[in-house]
Amino acid sequence: RALSPDAAIAALANGLDFSGAIYSLDTGNNVFVPPFAAGGGFGIAEFTGFPDIVLVPDPATFQVLPWADRTGWLLCDAYFANGQPVPLDGRGLLRRQLATLGDLGYDFTVGLEIEFSIFRPAGGPLAPENAGFTPPAPAVSIFERGYQFLSESRLDTMAGTLDAIRDALWELALPPRSMEDEWGPGQVEVTFAPMSGLAAADAAVLFRSAVKQVCRRRGLLATFMARPGLANITSSGWHLHQSLKSLADHGNAFASADAALSPVGLSYVAGLIEHAVPSLPFAAPTVNGYKRFRPYSFAPDRVAWAIENRGALVRVQGAPGDAGAHVEYRAGEPAANPYLYLAASLAAGLDGVARKLTPPPPVEADPYAAEGLVRLPTSLSAAVKSLDGDPFYRAAFGDTLVDYLVMMKRAEIARYEAALAEAGTPDSADEVTDWEMREYFEFF
Repeated sequence: RALSPDAAIAALANGLDFSGAIYSLDTGNNVFVPPFAAGGGFGIAEFTGFPDIVLVPDPATFQVLPWADRTGWLLCDAYFANGQPVPLDGRGLLRRQLATLGDLGYDFTVGLEIEFSIFRPAGGPLAPENAGFTPPAPAVSIFERGYQFLSESRLDTMAGTLDAIRDALWELALPPRSMEDEWGPGQVEVTFAPMSGLAAADAAVLFRSAVKQVCRRRGLLATFMARPGLANITSSGWHLHQSLKSLADHGNAFASADAALSPVGLSYVAGLIEHAVPSLPFAAPTVNGYKRFRPYSFAPDRVAWAIENRGALVRVQGAPGDAGAHVEYRAGEPAANPYLYLAASLAAGLDGVARKLTPPPPVEADPYAAEGLVRLPTSLSAAVKSLDGDPFYRAAFGDTLVDYLVMMKRAEIARYEAALAEAGTPDSADEVTDWEMREYFEFF
């Protein structure tokens, strides 16, 4: 919501009434619950009657958007009118997980590595007055036709747009650590220096918003959809680098003098592995996201960990004596909710640390050919079913949040399946449907 300066200042003291209806909407802007049922359709008494909620701005997140005319930006936390936090608020969920981590003597260190693609509408730039227009798949052409992985000359062809993104992020005190051209046409990867947990999730929100808005103002469309249904596309992922910092000595709790990972780090890996399947709806929350998980795609297709192996679900980056040793979780898609993604990873890893779990043996060679490993779900439907029946995340996040997400995702899946049936098209891991393009391409 855009506010006048007076209204924004008042909101800092009094909060801001905001429609609670947003919690009844899925990614297609469809109401997926009977909104006037008791409890709003998902069993939360305060949601009865489609009421407003109260947004409380977090002044620590204030930014002046350099690309927008005299515009400031704030993230908010969500509360009910009675002062209780909204239990569906992902930012609040991550805060609670970080508080639990702090009680154990650690802080969460996160490195963001996010891929996305930039497109130009066929026939020329997207006019500013049409900035809300969602072009159908045939109306989009590849941004700078042709591609070459990590090519200096190819990167230079994108320099005007990438420089604008870089400058905007720099002014937001969010300077990129690196920017590179990826395998697909118009595909870009941006990484950032390590940050603490909540700051990293907030940065991911601001980063995606900045990229999309800067590109819009240049007549382009940036998408964080994992696999757009266009020619020669390479899937985009969100690799989440993570480690724990000791609050006692401020050192990296994953670093070891004589191994790639400390015992604490190994237990963290064990937690990620044990909870890998039910955690997927938090890391890959769209139908489209599961079309990344294919052999030899550099996205994982089974539950495995390895040292310095990009085909594994969990990749350990470190060596004996490496102060920066950490783990990289590779199943996330760029459209994931940052708060839920980080919270789910942290909860799983923390469970491993708390229980001092030992991971299974690491994969030594080809993770796509390793036998005896659990396969990752090949559909959002299968992943949601696993989350629905999982006692761990119900205990860690609460039945209310898990039931809500399961209900929302099943409504999304039902619309997808209805579209397939209407078109007479079978579900396929290899084909991206028009429904996916309409649902995710512009929105994300």
